[in-house]
Amino acid sequence: MNTRKTPLVKGFRQSAPYLNAHVGKTMVIMVGGEAIADPNFANIVSDIALLHSLGIHIVMVYGARPQISALLQQQHYTSPYHKGIRITDEHSLEIAKQAAGQLQLDITARFSMGLNNTPMAGSQINVISGNFIIAQPLGIDEGVDFCHSGKIRRINSTAITSQLEQGSIVLLGPIASSVTGECFNLTSEEIATQVAIRLGADKLIGFCSEQGVIDNNNDIISELLPHEAELTLQQLIDNDEQQSGTGRFLRGAIAACRAGVPRSHLLSYKQDGALIQELFSLDGIGTQIVMSSAEKIRRADINDIGGILDLIQPLETEGILVRRSREQLEREITLFTVIELDSLIIGCAALYPYPEEKMAEMACVAIHPDFRDGDRGVLLLNKLCQQARESDLDNIFVLTTRSLHWFREQGFYECDIEQLPLVKKDLYNYQRRSKILITPTN
Repeated sequence: MNTRKTPLVKGFRQSAPYLNAHVGKTMVIMVGGEAIADPNFANIVSDIALLHSLGIHIVMVYGARPQISALLQQQHYTSPYHKGIRITDEHSLEIAKQAAGQLQLDITARFSMGLNNTPMAGSQINVISGNFIIAQPLGIDEGVDFCHSGKIRRINSTAITSQLEQGSIVLLGPIASSVTGECFNLTSEEIATQVAIRLGADKLIGFCSEQGVIDNNNDIISELLPHEAELTLQQLIDNDEQQSGTGRFLRGAIAACRAGVPRSHLLSYKQDGALIQELFSLDGIGTQIVMSSAEKIRRADINDIGGILDLIQPLETEGILVRRSREQLEREITLFTVIELDSLIIGCAALYPYPEEKMAEMACVAIHPDFRDGDRGVLLLNKLCQQARESDLDNIFVLTTRSLHWFREQGFYECDIEQLPLVKKDLYNYQRRSKILITPTN
């Protein structure tokens, strides 16, 4: 019988914890005009519809910068910018209203198609737009009158929440009215950021041309803390790229993160399925801006047993680890340290103390296959050494059949069975013929 797991089965099983984690949560998704103009936008809408069908509350905020600029250019009309914000005079406002209104109709029509090429095709998805945002003028800055360019005065978060709870997708555009009945042109990044903050959203999601923030080696930066995101934004400002999709999103994500939105995600609008891969895979695909690192190393508790078993059972089957029953794990769970990523256990190790000999055994070391290229094994070793020192233990030893070289690289050296604690010496399995290695804890 073929027991190999197909990529589909593996991916579906890995996504299950995220399905549970996201149901009932609120996500604010910011889609700029560049993303709407891209051929992949139809797939983005389908993926958003899929998220909605899973019970996720969706607020979609769209922008219209390139569409407004294109209409103005057709009329040979110039609308200058000041500090990255369009100066919206009377004529520009009419053009902005035209572009935003057309996009609202087009986006709503796309959602009316349901989920393309699925059994849910043609299903009814309610898309609600309305006067949820009350605007006010930006006014005059350094002698420059912004005219009908505005900013948020008030958000009717109660009304938005009510629509979300009734199963609707809330669609917000860049044009908002004021208490005096005037219309103002707002930036989509301000709307998305402030709505995410006021709703207490779980995620703010944005799109740019790249697959997230790119470092100097042209690699994607998977995670940024707010102060790191600020440094990246400053680099974009220095390179005069602050008005790029990445720059605009980073400004909003930093503000959202510091106001309590746990995570903001930046993805490529060009890659089909980027939104699904980011939200439902172990390592994601874009860049996250987070209040604190999504990956944590901590002491295990009883709720981690299932995750630890999933991690160690394949290694037990291969004979790399000694088998442990669930009952044994329950008894020994306080001896385990785990690495947690997005509520998933991706690494574990146990520390068994022998206080009379001032020694401890590091055992049951396991790292998820998708994360073995990093230094997580070293993180676990350092954490266990710290725990051993705090317990006044001088040495840590390991018994291994496959990882001899890795432990040597970490400063372990081979020793014989006589150096083991008496109890462990009596339990040594001569059939496994494990190598014995030891290292001081400091």
